[in-house]
Amino acid sequence: MYIQVWSDVICPWCYIGKNRLDRALQGFDGGDVTVVFRAYQLDASPVPQPVPLKAALAAKFGGPERAEQMFAHVTAVAAADGLTLNFDRAIAANTFDAHRLIAWAAGQGRQQQMLETLQRAHFTEGEDIGSRPSLARLAGSIGLDEAAALSYLGSQGGVNEVNADIAVARELGITSVPTFVIDGKYAVQGAQEPAMLRDALNEIARREAVDAGR
Repeated sequence: MYIQVWSDVICPWCYIGKNRLDRALQGFDGGDVTVVFRAYQLDASPVPQPVPLKAALAAKFGGPERAEQMFAHVTAVAAADGLTLNFDRAIAANTFDAHRLIAWAAGQGRQQQMLETLQRAHFTEGEDIGSRPSLARLAGSIGLDEAAALSYLGSQGGVNEVNADIAVARELGITSVPTFVIDGKYAVQGAQEPAMLRDALNEIARREAVDAGR
C-alpha cells in the first residue's frame, strides 16, 4: 500500500493527523505500507520578520477571541493524543523552505524524522521554521549535516520538488490538509481517529485484493 500525505508543517491538524496515522498503522495487517509526505502550503504569503502566531491568526480569523477558541480546541485534541501545542510560543512562518528541507532529508532516508522535528519545533519549542539558520540547526539535531543543510537552503535545491507537490495537490482538488491519498485512487481527508483510519485502510486493502483477483 502506498500512502501519500499532503500536509503543511504549520498545520496543527496535520501534526495530529501524522500521529494518528502512525497509530493506525500499528494495528494494520494489510501488508507492507509506504508513507510519503507531500508539500502543501496553507498560506504562501511571505513573512518578512518573525511574528507571534497568535497575532497573525487573530487578524486572519476574526479577532483574538475567536482565535483563542480555535487554539483551545485544537490544543485539547492534541493533548488527548499526547502532543503539546504551545501557541503562546509559536511563530508564524512561510513553510516553503521547511518543505524543501524535508525533501532534502527524504533523499537521505530521513523524511518523517525531519517532518516530526520541524512540527515539534514549531508547535512546542517556539522555533522560527521560516529561518534558514534555524532549519539547518534542526537538521543537525537529527544527525544531518548542518552546514550542508544551510548551503542547500541557499540554493535552488528542492524548489522544483515542492512546487510539483503543490501543483499535484491543485490537480487533485486538495483544498484542506491533511489529505491522505492511498494507492493513487482513494482519499481520506482530515485528522481522523486511528480506528477510523485503520478501518479505511483495511477496506482499501480488501478492495485491492478483490480487484487483483479478477
